[in-house]
Amino acid sequence: MRFPYPTLMVQGTTSDAGKSTVVAALCRLLYREGVRVAPFKPQNMALNSAVTADGGEIGRAQALQAAAAGVAPHTDMNPVLLKPSSDTGAQVIVHGTVRADMNARDYHQYKTVAMQAVLESYRRLSDRYEAVIVEGAGSPAEINLRERDIANMGFAEAVDCPVILVADIDRGGVFAHIVGTLACLSASERRRIAGFVINRFRGDIGLLQPGLDWLERETGKPVLAVLPYLHGLFLDAEDAIQPAQNAKGPFRVIVPALPRISNHTDFDALRAHPEVDLEFVGPGCPVPPADLVVLPGSKNTRADLAWLQAHGWPQALQRHLRYGGKVIGICGGYQMLGMSVADPHGVEGAPGTSAALGLLEIDTELARDKRLAQVEGRCAFSEDTPVAGYEIHMGRSQGAAAARPAFLIDGRPEGARSADDQVLGTYLHGIFDTPQALSALLRWAGLEKETAVDLRALREQSIDRIADSARPLLDALRRCGTAGFF
Repeated sequence: MRFPYPTLMVQGTTSDAGKSTVVAALCRLLYREGVRVAPFKPQNMALNSAVTADGGEIGRAQALQAAAAGVAPHTDMNPVLLKPSSDTGAQVIVHGTVRADMNARDYHQYKTVAMQAVLESYRRLSDRYEAVIVEGAGSPAEINLRERDIANMGFAEAVDCPVILVADIDRGGVFAHIVGTLACLSASERRRIAGFVINRFRGDIGLLQPGLDWLERETGKPVLAVLPYLHGLFLDAEDAIQPAQNAKGPFRVIVPALPRISNHTDFDALRAHPEVDLEFVGPGCPVPPADLVVLPGSKNTRADLAWLQAHGWPQALQRHLRYGGKVIGICGGYQMLGMSVADPHGVEGAPGTSAALGLLEIDTELARDKRLAQVEGRCAFSEDTPVAGYEIHMGRSQGAAAARPAFLIDGRPEGARSADDQVLGTYLHGIFDTPQALSALLRWAGLEKETAVDLRALREQSIDRIADSARPLLDALRRCGTAGFF
């Protein structure tokens, strides 16, 4: 039986209720059945992003959902991406390209323009695919954001599609979340909701049943599925830093949890590595001893550099290096390792120049144009070891250390290493995702034991697990569609 909904939207009672995983699960289930399906998120706010086949930038979660659907990620799958650079401002990316930096009030006015881009992308996907599974953002109950809404019910009303509402029972208060969300919706929006999904349940379903019965009586809408809490998933996070899931290995890697950390999915392979003990070190926490320190990407390099300096990281890094430790900097972290970071055009904030950590002989100047590219090459420090990744940055770095590259991409040098080979910097995200490169980088950092970790295979296994668990949801949706529920 074909899927009865050309377009179905998945909304949540809260952020991180599980919308992304439900969309990915439905995409995988339909893909298995031969349905041409595409994921879609009208507006996403996230600092984890991916480079698409058409050379643009979208939320990382939509790239994962595209993989679940068996299609290449495309900018139409996430036409509006917001990348916060401060508590009140964000870089606005439309159809994969930077349009402007806006504060919250200006973006609220810009939403009428953004909605046109959203609808253009949606129409193109609708023309090419049999089904489009749409992910909302945050919650439709955010009353202050309902005017000009493009992310939740504003979109659903514009394209006239049904909605399922996901709630996370692991957080507690699941029935209040659902009933409260419905109370905040208009009459037409409430009618649009086809049913509920209770997510991340663990325990005896018999003890939950009285609550489900009450919810259906109270709302007049069905509970479509109760999805289990699945442990040990390796799925790309949309934004929140994911805790390490591996048993504590002997090789210790620490990462500063920068206030504006971006693309921390770079560390998923390290989280999965059985020999690695990965720890994100937040503000107020002492910097522990480690074998390897990795400075991650940042959406505001100079501001996060100032944060590092204020929290004692320069002294900790010098001590780490004196004891023979290794340091890797990725993208913004690479820029911080140099001598200076200049922002003459005010790309990420007020124009100016900051003294950097002085661990690599490079200087960086931020530019208005953003480089977006998927790349492949080899490790310069490990002969014949392949590496693949992607670039998302708005700066250029040059200096004596660049003569000792980290990688060779299509024959050109990329990144830099210190003269003593203790410090390595690169603009490439995803350097740990290639199993051979992961092993080579850890070997460079001092891990002697070789253990293969294939992150792509782990992701595929995780997608299949969430899809298998969501089979009752797909069956329930088919029953509703066949009965003309909506």
